[in-house]
Amino acid sequence: QVQLVESGGGSVQAGGSLRLSCVASGYTHYMGWFRRQALGEEREGVATIDSDGHTTYAATVQGRFTISKDNANNTLYLQMNSLKPEDTAMYYCVADYGRIWVGYGPLPLYWGQGTQVTVSS
Repeated sequence: QVQLVESGGGSVQAGGSLRLSCVASGYTHYMGWFRRQALGEEREGVATIDSDGHTTYAATVQGRFTISKDNANNTLYLQMNSLKPEDTAMYYCVADYGRIWVGYGPLPLYWGQGTQVTVSS
């Protein structure tokens, strides 16, 4: 069992930055960040990282978001720059033993409780 605890969400104006953090208990080969922009909408994979440090990004965030991991502290980060109102969403830290895909696809095995990000125009 892997537990994931996110922090770092909040409210920011368009063009601003936020950094999300996620502390993980237990090891998985893949970790990432998903978001859900409204209740009832599908969850979108926005960024992933594997144990070798390889990263992938959804086209919607490419060039603005950066995923990274501190292996010593088992902490995952998502640096979000140039935020747009359409980035407003609940952001979830995720983990799985198998590959995690960005975009709309199979959902990972483990999920955090989520942290809200709100971007105002």
